[in-house]
Amino acid sequence: IKTPYRQLWVQNLKLSNAGIYTCEYDSHKVSTSLHVSKLTISLDGHFLLNEVPELILMQNSSSPLPDLSITLFDSKNNRVTPELQNENRQKYIMKLKKLEAMDSGTWVCQIHSDSPLINQNISFDVKVLGFQNPDLERKYATVDSTVILSWHLNFQKIKWKEGFTGQLKWKQQEGANAHELLDFKVTAQGQLYETKKGSFLFEIPERKPEGTIEMKLPKVHFNHSGQYQCQLEYQGRRAETKIELVVMKVSANPAGPLSRGANTTLTCQVSGLLPPNAYLRWERVNGTKMDIKNSKQHETKLEVNISAAGLWSCHLIEDNDRKISLHYYMVEAHVWINYVIIGASVGGSLLVFALGCLCIISGINWQRRRQRAKRRAQARQYLLENRTCQCQQ
Repeated sequence: IKTPYRQLWVQNLKLSNAGIYTCEYDSHKVSTSLHVSKLTISLDGHFLLNEVPELILMQNSSSPLPDLSITLFDSKNNRVTPELQNENRQKYIMKLKKLEAMDSGTWVCQIHSDSPLINQNISFDVKVLGFQNPDLERKYATVDSTVILSWHLNFQKIKWKEGFTGQLKWKQQEGANAHELLDFKVTAQGQLYETKKGSFLFEIPERKPEGTIEMKLPKVHFNHSGQYQCQLEYQGRRAETKIELVVMKVSANPAGPLSRGANTTLTCQVSGLLPPNAYLRWERVNGTKMDIKNSKQHETKLEVNISAAGLWSCHLIEDNDRKISLHYYMVEAHVWINYVIIGASVGGSLLVFALGCLCIISGINWQRRRQRAKRRAQARQYLLENRTCQCQQ
């Protein structure tokens, strides 16, 4: 009892404290009715992304319990309509929508009744642990470039005071086995510790924003493409977000140099499927509209046959915005090289002809020598036979 106003303070108010309180002074007696309401939130207000909170509002009074009108306001002071499950007037159960990281903050539950007149605001805190970029993000890179993948955790922004752990994984395509790249742990004091795992070659940048998970690929390969998944774990519950890395490469067949009148094929290829609003484009720098070719929807490879040397560029365009570009410089064969090639061809043909003629002449001479030798042998044989006959006579 507080003096001099005769006030009664009830600390740590409970539902059981509801009732009629009477103050008697001399012959005076004054009574008042105490209505008590209690709001509880599931998981003590600590949630992960996409979890659904449950609110329970209970009331107690000595008089018949009023039918309460309940209105919720989120951390941005926007009105929220919950899914209300009214078992009875003593207990109201409300389910909210799936939470996002931006829902963190102080919410207000507004209670109203006309009879008895009740207007009460109950505030409660909601903390949603997650990422500042929770949606699937697509990142484009060219072969041999440097790329940094980042996941911005929000535990510092929402003043999360509980420890949690997490992992960073990579898989090349949907359905493939995931490879662990990194384990991390955040203490209740907000300190972040990281440990690399596996044989995947990447770097952890020394300088990065606080509360950020980052990995650096100093020289991107075509097979580095795929899904990079960052996963948080708190009290056996998990939340995750992904970054899809799409890699572009270009090539030529044959590679060049390009001779006058010759053709070659330029190929531009990306490692993964493109969204419907994205496509590939080949074009020759300072060329004409005839030197432009676009891919069809969902095509991941674009080929163009060219006969003109110069600088050719392949662009990946999304929503009319060039995301990445890769260039291929097709060298033109010099004129003297063409002459050398032509001369070598003609010279080779003449050499083959000369060798053929030489072989023919050699064959003829050999045949003539053989015939002369045969005639000489026949002559000697004839002389020997005649000489023998004369001696017998």
